[in-house]
Amino acid sequence: MKNLFCKLKNKLGAAAVKSRSILAGNAGEGYIDTAIKILIAVVLGALLLAGLYALFGETVLPTLVQRIKEMFNYAG
Repeated sequence: MKNLFCKLKNKLGAAAVKSRSILAGNAGEGYIDTAIKILIAVVLGALLLAGLYALFGETVLPTLVQRIKEMFNYAG
């Protein structure tokens, strides 16, 4: 019986040490930082694409179409 209690005490001590080391570790802390960086990159990329689409849609493309029509207008 005394031997059983000794084994149980050793196993509980080992489990306590293992759980303490798991709770004290910060091994998964980098995942949150990486997720935030990816989210920021996606948002900035979307804003950049929206800005380029607005620029080309309203400024560059109409003048480009007008120049092409003038270039091929042989009736002059």
